[in-house]
Amino acid sequence: MVRKIRNEVGGLAVALVMAIAALGAGTAIAVDLDQLVAQRMAVNDEGAKSQVRIDKISDDTDRLTAEYRVVLQRIDALRVYNQQVSDLIASQEEEMGSLRRQIDDVELVGREVTPLMLGMLDAIENFVELDVPFLPEERAERVESLHDVMVRADVTDAERYRRIVEAYQIENEFGRTIEAYQGELTLDGTTRQVDFLRIGRVAFLYQTLDGTETGVWDQKNRAWVDAAGSATAVRLGLRMARKQTAPDLLKLPLPTAEAVQ
Repeated sequence: MVRKIRNEVGGLAVALVMAIAALGAGTAIAVDLDQLVAQRMAVNDEGAKSQVRIDKISDDTDRLTAEYRVVLQRIDALRVYNQQVSDLIASQEEEMGSLRRQIDDVELVGREVTPLMLGMLDAIENFVELDVPFLPEERAERVESLHDVMVRADVTDAERYRRIVEAYQIENEFGRTIEAYQGELTLDGTTRQVDFLRIGRVAFLYQTLDGTETGVWDQKNRAWVDAAGSATAVRLGLRMARKQTAPDLLKLPLPTAEAVQ
């Protein structure tokens, strides 16, 4: 009986030891699984972080690649632009050389033309002084302006020449036109307001505003001559010059041509 009890107690002890061993093994297995799970989660987290870094690197690479392509396009555009600018500079340098040659030619021509222009200016000034004295202030001012132009540094020789030729054209036009205008006339120390009638350079007459006096310019003697007998014709000529009546024949006193000796 005692032996049986001992055997049972011994078996119970063995079973208890085995249970404790099994429990310890289970606990150890559970600890290993937790560690494995934790390690796996850590690996997954690191993998996720690595993927984020990879995605960022990939995005940065794509961005840098796009920027690089843009830079290459800009370089190509700049290369084309630089070539165009180089061609433009070469063309401008060629044009500058041509302009320098033209300036040299202009200076040479200017030295040769200036005496001619001065001679033309003296000629037109003398002509105005000796011509029939119509529009004296206007014509004298035009000649004076030409003298001013000749000494101005900001006026080119071409402009000086153009102005002188223009003055000649204006004087030439006076010989083909008819004109009426009002002005002051001084005779025998008395100044009066009169109507002037110019028919080309053939006849230059005046008539007082009340029609009581009429005169004609005697170019040979450079003096006014009474022309009361032509008062009606002068009055009609004034109306024709102002386009107040149709053109018609006028009977006016004109100087007779002298025979050439």
